[in-house]
Amino acid sequence: MSEGEKLIPINIEDEMKSAYIDYSMSVIVSRALPDVRDGLKPVHRRVLYGMYDLGVFSNRAHKKSARIVGEVLGKYHPHGDTSVYDAMVRMAQEWSLRYLLVDGQGNFGSVDGDSPAAMRYTEARMQKISEEIMADIEKETVDFQLNFDDTLYEPKVMPTKVPNLLINGASGIAVGMATNMPPHNLTEVVNGTLAYIDNTEIEIDELMEYIKAPDFPTGGIIYGYEGVREAFKTGRGRIVMRAKIAFEESNGKDAIIVTEIPYQVNKADMIKKTADLVNDKKIEGISNIRDESDRNGMRIVYELKRDAVPNVVLNTLYKYTQLQSSFSVNNIALVNGRPQMLNLKELIHYFVEHRHEVVVRRAKFDLRKAEERAHILEGLIIASDNIDEVIALIRGSKDGDEARTKLIERFSLSEIQARAIVEMRLRQLTGLEQDKLRAEYEEIMKLITHLRELLANKELRMQVIKDELVEIRDKYGDERRSVIEYAGGDVSIEDLIADENVVITISHAGYIKRTNLSEYKTQNRGGVGQKSAGTRDQDFLEHLFVATNHQYMLFFTQKGKCFWMRVYEIPEGSKTSKGRAIQNLINIENEDKVKAFICTQDLKNEEYINSHYVIMATKQGQVKKTLLEQYSRPRVNGIAAITIREDDELLEAKLTNGNSQILVAVKSGKLVRFEESKTRPMGRGASGVRGITLADEKDEVIGMVSVNDMSSEILVVSENGYGKRSSLEDYRITNRGGKGVKTLNITEKTGRLVSINSVTDADDLMIINKSGLTIRMEVSDLRVMGRATQGVRLINIKGNDSIAAVTKVMKEEVAEEVEFEDVSAAVAGEISPSETTDFDNETDSEEENEETEE
Repeated sequence: MSEGEKLIPINIEDEMKSAYIDYSMSVIVSRALPDVRDGLKPVHRRVLYGMYDLGVFSNRAHKKSARIVGEVLGKYHPHGDTSVYDAMVRMAQEWSLRYLLVDGQGNFGSVDGDSPAAMRYTEARMQKISEEIMADIEKETVDFQLNFDDTLYEPKVMPTKVPNLLINGASGIAVGMATNMPPHNLTEVVNGTLAYIDNTEIEIDELMEYIKAPDFPTGGIIYGYEGVREAFKTGRGRIVMRAKIAFEESNGKDAIIVTEIPYQVNKADMIKKTADLVNDKKIEGISNIRDESDRNGMRIVYELKRDAVPNVVLNTLYKYTQLQSSFSVNNIALVNGRPQMLNLKELIHYFVEHRHEVVVRRAKFDLRKAEERAHILEGLIIASDNIDEVIALIRGSKDGDEARTKLIERFSLSEIQARAIVEMRLRQLTGLEQDKLRAEYEEIMKLITHLRELLANKELRMQVIKDELVEIRDKYGDERRSVIEYAGGDVSIEDLIADENVVITISHAGYIKRTNLSEYKTQNRGGVGQKSAGTRDQDFLEHLFVATNHQYMLFFTQKGKCFWMRVYEIPEGSKTSKGRAIQNLINIENEDKVKAFICTQDLKNEEYINSHYVIMATKQGQVKKTLLEQYSRPRVNGIAAITIREDDELLEAKLTNGNSQILVAVKSGKLVRFEESKTRPMGRGASGVRGITLADEKDEVIGMVSVNDMSSEILVVSENGYGKRSSLEDYRITNRGGKGVKTLNITEKTGRLVSINSVTDADDLMIINKSGLTIRMEVSDLRVMGRATQGVRLINIKGNDSIAAVTKVMKEEVAEEVEFEDVSAAVAGEISPSETTDFDNETDSEEENEETEE
C-alpha cells in the first residue's frame, strides 16, 4: 500500500444497500420517469436542447442525425449513442407520438417494427410545436444545472407552453416502479385546462366533459369507458383498444377489413401470429390474410371462407389476436423530483402551476431588461437635449474614461448611461433619430407599467396563460383519432342517443336495418305505394315493426333459439338501403333464420321480468308460455327458447303481462281465441301445448295476436291484398286446441290468409309487398265488417306480386300525447308484425263450415 493510503472496512450488505438505492434513484430521477411539468425525460429534453443549440429549427434545413446525436452526447448525455438516437427516432414516428416533436427525413422505421436507418443516413430538425416547448428559454424562465463535466449548463425543465405530458403521454421502467401514460387530444386537453383555470375546484367528472378519453396516434376504438373513468380519477386503469374494422363482400365471400390498429401493436407481428393461429386451427373461417397497406393508409384484409359467419370470426380475432389489446394506465411522474401517482386534475394542476411560474419569471426578466433599456434611453435623451455641450465635453477629454467622468459629474448620470453616451454613433444626432429615442422611451414605459401590473395581479397572469393556450390550440389542435365505443351496459351511450321511434325491417334473406319513422309517409287506401328498401334478387322484406332506440330486442329463430341486442346497436340505414346481414350482428347458425322478435324494457329490472311472459306459437299450432325472467340472461351464442319438434318451426313470440287473450290464425282462414291463463308457464326447454288444430296437412299457423284491450278490433289481410277489420267480440272465447272460427271468407280472388293484427282507429297500417313496395294508410279508413266477409282491397297487387308483411304503427301525433311507458308497452306487446312465410308452394284451401270446434 502506498504512503498516505489506508483501507476502510465496510460491511458489504450496507454498501450494496446504499449503492443500489443510489443507482435506483438515479434511474428514477435521471432516466426513466418524465417530469410532470414538461412531460419530458432527461434524454428527450437534451435532444431538444441540443437541436436548439445547433439552431436546427423548423424553418431551417435538416441536419444529419449523427451531428445532432454527437452534440447531445458530447455536451449533455453521457450514455450510448443508441439510446440518444432511439429516443430521437421515436419523437419523429407518427405511430408512436400523437404530436411529433422531431421532423425526420429518411427512413425512421415503420409500424411493422422495421428498424430506422443508421443515423449517418437520416436527417432531422425540430417540429414547430417543439419550439413552443422551448419558447422563452432564454428569458431565465427555468433553472439550469451543470452538465456531467461541469463545463456547460443545461435546463432542468422546459418552459413549455404545451401540456406535453398529457398530449404525448410517456412510458418508462425504473427500478421498483414504472410509468405508462396515454396520449390525449390537444384540443380537448387545452379546453379542460381552460376550464380548470376558470374553476380550480372543478371535479374530475366535469373535466371529463372536455377531455373525453385518451386519443391514440394510430386511431382505433376505445372499447368501454369504465377503464378510462378509473384512470382519470385514480391515475390507474385498463383501457381496452380495438382495431377499426369494416365488412366487405367480393365474389360471394365476406371479408373483414382493418384500417386502424390499437396503439403500440406491431402490424407485421400481429398478421404473422394470426396466420399461425389459422394454421393451427385455433381460428376457424379465415381463408387468406393480405396486407394491402400503402402510403395512403393501412388496409389489412382477412378473407373469410364461404360458410364463415363474419361476426363469429371477428369475435375470435378479438379474443386471440392483437386486434383487441389493452393499455394499462399508470400515471407516475416526477413532482419536485419525487415520483408520484397523479390523476387527471393533478396533471393539469401541476402544468398550470409550472406555466404560472414561467410567466412570472418571464415578466420579471422582461421588466428588468425594459428598466435597463429605459435607464439608458433616459441618459441618451439628456445627451440629445444638451448635444452641443456633450460634444464639447467629449472633445475636451483626453480619453474615454475622462469623458465618462465629466459626463457623470455634469449631468448626474450613472456609469451605464455615460458609457452609452460616449459610445453613441454620430447618426443618432439627427433629428429623426432623436424622435425615435423619445418614441421608444414612451413604448418602454408603457411596457414597464404593464409588466408591473402583471406581476401584481394573479388574474392577469392567468389570463395570459389562457390566451397562450388558446393560441396553441388554434395552431396545433386537431380532431380526435380514436373513437370511443361505450360498453353495452353503460348508461353514458344512452345519453348520446335520442330515444325516438324507429322502424326495424328484416328481409327474407336476413338483412336488417333501423330507419327513422319519419321517413314513411301516410297515403290513401288503394294507392300503389312508394319504393322502399332496395332488395337483392329473389329477396323481399319480410318483417317490419316499430321500436324505440333504448329498448332491448330479443330475436327468436325458427329452431327455437333466443338472441339479445339493443335497438340502437342495429345499424342505421335509409329506407332504400339493404341493411346488414343479421349473421353479422348475432351468432346465428347458417341454416337457422330469425322468425320473431320482441322489444322489452330493462332486463335487469327484477319486478319487470318477473311480471311479464313470452308467448310463442309454432307453424304446427303449438303454443308455449314462459316467464320473461328466463330470457333475461342470453349468451353470445344464444340460448334455447323452446324445444321444436321435427317438421315444425317457431313462428311467433309475443310479450304479455299474464292477463292477455291469445288469438291464433291459420292459412285456411280460421282463428281460435283463448285466455292466456289457460296456458301454464313452462321452462325454456319445454315444447308447449296445442293451441289450434290445423285443417289439413297443407294448413299452417300464419300469426298470433295477444290483446289486453277488449275493445280492440282484429285486422286480417290475405295474400292478394284483401283485408278487413272485425270486432273482437265476433270471435267467441273457446278452449285452446280447437279448430277455431272463420275470420275471412277465403276465395281464389282473396288468396290465403297471411296476416293478423289487433288494431284501433288510432293506428296507421303499414303494408309491404314482396317486391319492396310499401304503403301506409290509416286504419280508420277501413270500416268494421263481419268476420265471414272477404273484406276490401287494401293495396293494388300488380302481376305475380303478393303481400309480404303487414304491421301497424302509431300515428305520430298520438304518440306524442302518450307517455313513454305506454308507447313502450305498445311497442313491446303489440307492434311486432305477423310472421309471413314463403308462399311459393301454397294452394287455396277449400272453404270450411263457418264454425267448428274440437
